[in-house]
Order: sequence, then C-alpha cells, then structure tokens
Amino acid sequence: MNAPTPAIEVIDLTRRFDALVAVDHLSFSADAASIFGLLGPNGAGKSTLIKMLTTLLPPTSGTARVAGFDIVKEPKSVRRRIGYVSQMLSADGELTGYENLLISAKLYGIPRSERAARIEEAFEFMDLAGAAQRVVKQYSGGMIRRLEIAQSMLHRPAVLFLDEPTVGLDPVAKRTVWERIRELREKYGTAILMTTHDMEEADELCDLIAFLHQGKIVGLDSPEHLKATVSPQATLDDVFIQYTGATISEGGDLRDVQRTRRLARRLE
Repeated sequence: MNAPTPAIEVIDLTRRFDALVAVDHLSFSADAASIFGLLGPNGAGKSTLIKMLTTLLPPTSGTARVAGFDIVKEPKSVRRRIGYVSQMLSADGELTGYENLLISAKLYGIPRSERAARIEEAFEFMDLAGAAQRVVKQYSGGMIRRLEIAQSMLHRPAVLFLDEPTVGLDPVAKRTVWERIRELREKYGTAILMTTHDMEEADELCDLIAFLHQGKIVGLDSPEHLKATVSPQATLDDVFIQYTGATISEGGDLRDVQRTRRLARRLE
C-alpha cells in the first residue's frame, strides 16, 4: 500500500533577500490531521517560510507541495485549499462577527445557498454563536482570535497556517483556542502548521516540532523525543536553548490585540 501524500512537503526551500539567506534549504513534511509546530527566535525565518507556503512570497529556489499542489507551479490550487491566520488583525472591528464571516464566505467563493449554514456551523464550532450579531470591537482578544480562525475555516481547507495563534491572550482564552485547534484536526482532518513563542503551547498541541535558527532547521522531532535528547527532566525551553543557543520570549480587547500583534510583527 502506498504511503499517504503529506499535507505539506517542503523540498530544499530557500529564500534570499540580497545577501541575507532568510530560509536556507529547508526540507520536511507534515501529515494530514497533524499539528506541526515551528519554533525559533525572532528573525529565524518562520514568517518568511509561512509566506512562501501560502504563496504570498516566491522562493528563491526549491519548492514545496501543500495539499498535493506545488507552490511554484500551482499557486492558485494551493490557495484554494489552505486557510491562513496571520499575526496581523484581520477581523473588522466595526462590523459584527456575522458580517465578518459573510465577507469571508463571499471571498472564498462559497455558494450563496451554503453560506448561512457554513457561517452558523463556524460560530457554533468556535463557541461564538451568542456573539454573532455583536460588533467585533466589543469582543475580547480570545473571541477575536476564534473569529479569525472561523473565517479561515469556512471553506474547509486541507491545511491551516496559524502564525502565533494565541499571542497576547490571557491563559483562559489561550486554552480555549487550544481546544478549538485540536477539534479542527479531529473533526475535519485538517493539517495545521503553527508558529509560536509559547513552549507550553507547542508541548501541548504539536505532534512534531521544528526548531528554526538562522534559516535552518536545527532540530525536528516530537516534543517528547526532543526533550529526551537533552535530559529526562528537560523542558522545551531547555531544548530550545540547547539547539539554538538562545532564549525565546513572547486577554485584552480589540485595541490590545492590535497593539500586541503590531509589536510582534516588528520583532519578527
């Protein structure tokens, strides 16, 4: 029996900006219905990698296949099969939650006859049904993040990219988002690639973790195996320091989320 096709397959992927090699000949794969964590200090190349995998930035050399399609040769097919939640705020605070999802449904080309049912399902799944008619500027930070994930999942993508999915959230909101990420994998079989600065988050959620440092993968395995390479009592923080020689750093309302994400983007 043939092995299943990976949801993400990265093949010698490289991106240069003049003399700077931001992503340096990366190769790895992630299975369907798995959560792949990408960790690294600021400037390691995480966001550059995601921009290439989502076809927002062309590679200098190498390629990748996402949901079975080549990011260089078949970018439109890739875009139809992915969802992307960036660090930048994507929800419109002046619109209701329902209006935000309706705009997304139209952009994704979901047939008019299916939109209402898809939107209702998304609100129920993200535990936001009671807030559908509230304007988003009245949402908490955790609610905004769940709304953004709901937007990205309306067309039921095969692969979902999450760039710092819980940045700026309080512990309760953070764990609620974790629950929804797990359920996305279990209910829809979605493959998820996420970046995070939160070692607890990576340990809790990820099947595989890649440590990225200066554009290269310096460690790749399950959280348990990575910790075992350092010591029986090691944490992922210990592993991170071991592999990169660095330390890593990291619910509010709409204004808090905007400020936190702007800061996070400047640091990256």
